[in-house]
Amino acid sequence: MHDTYENPLVERYASRRMSAIFSDDVKFRTWRRLWIALAEAEMELGLPISREQIKEMKRYADDINYEVAREKEKEFRHDVMAHIYAFGHQCPSAMPIIHLGATSCFVGDNADIIIFRDALAEIKKKLVNCIKAVSDFSLKYKSLPTLGFTHLQPAQLTTVGKRAGLWLQDLMMDYGEISHAVDSLRLLGVKGTTGTQASFLALFEGDHEKVKRLEELVGKKIGFEKVFPVSGQTYPRKLDSIILNALSGIAQSAYKFAGDIRFLQSMKEIEEPFEKEQVGSSAMAYKRNPMRCERICALSRYIFSLNINTAMTAGTQWLERTLDDSANRRIVIPQAFLAADAVLLIYSNVAGRLVVYPKTILAHIQNELPFMATENILMEAVNRGGDRQQLHEKIRKYSIEAAERVKSQGLSNNLIELIAADPAFKMSREDIEKSLSPENFTGRAEKQVEEYLEGHVFPLLEKEKSLIGLEDELSV
Repeated sequence: MHDTYENPLVERYASRRMSAIFSDDVKFRTWRRLWIALAEAEMELGLPISREQIKEMKRYADDINYEVAREKEKEFRHDVMAHIYAFGHQCPSAMPIIHLGATSCFVGDNADIIIFRDALAEIKKKLVNCIKAVSDFSLKYKSLPTLGFTHLQPAQLTTVGKRAGLWLQDLMMDYGEISHAVDSLRLLGVKGTTGTQASFLALFEGDHEKVKRLEELVGKKIGFEKVFPVSGQTYPRKLDSIILNALSGIAQSAYKFAGDIRFLQSMKEIEEPFEKEQVGSSAMAYKRNPMRCERICALSRYIFSLNINTAMTAGTQWLERTLDDSANRRIVIPQAFLAADAVLLIYSNVAGRLVVYPKTILAHIQNELPFMATENILMEAVNRGGDRQQLHEKIRKYSIEAAERVKSQGLSNNLIELIAADPAFKMSREDIEKSLSPENFTGRAEKQVEEYLEGHVFPLLEKEKSLIGLEDELSV
């Protein structure tokens, strides 16, 4: 129990790995890595910085004196200055050269980009595992006929595997967007207060080439080849919007999948996994609520709502920067990643353990198939010498009569019996039933699944095979 509010994304839903990525400890250790990289690069380019100073900084890279930093932040009202002081307190000989020439965004923004890189890698891993789970399901049920629905009304048959192909294609599109977000990542680099690098140019006595080289060196020491070529004081907040768009896309795909499963579970055709001791309802003991899919939808809606924040921030960064982004970004971006991480964790869990009830699916098909088979019956009856217009009108009337029997009286669909009893069709019940095999009404669904998996999904899974396999378990 806690006596203050705790974030449910951390306490209940997201993985420990994603929660750790956005921890204060990772952020502040990353700041120290950046200060060390900057000092090393400045030393290598000829500034009066000694190897002893660098060694002293490295000695305390991961040993952060948080008590000192907290006390100084109360005094300074500035987190970066507080941590510079705390680092210098441990490294007295290096104190004069820590943060040399830099502005706060050197550590703040560059650290954010590094953290986003790690967080996107985690999202990508979970996304690939969702793709694997859905592709396995799609392949397994590629030929199992099921009612298709348009407008949430029964329509032409499809297959269970083909329907899963719709979920799968959404995830594949998300993979492309996440890959685009990763490709868009660039360090802010060493840009200074308005992005002109004036402070660094002064340090190197007007040597433009050394300033350019400094930025390249810092990037490589942190593991980045790409740096934003131009900026204001901050990296372009457009990047945040690109990332949130990709996370929102994942939420959209997950919501569609979970919504479909919720609908199918109400029909008792497909169910999300249900544990042996799981309780569906505190009042109705018989219930098996799709609570995991409902949670996917709940968290996905939250991600939708966050997307607008980064769009507004990107659009309202006046001139070289404002600070009205800071408090917003501290909340919005980590929570978007944590929520997306949780959504994918649940998605993978559900998709990998879906329960299918073929007999229930077949029963639903048989209630509707006679209506869907009327076009085939009409064409066969015409081939046997019947008048198309006359037969079409008879089928229309019989369909209305059968539908009324089903809806008003709760009886079975007797359309086939009505048609077979009419000599105008010249077809026996046996003749008609031969054409009523569900497999005859699924078109190219099975082939579409095979072609999509072989042509698109399997190559991606082979490319990303090192990412397949999740150890995370759902907490609740």
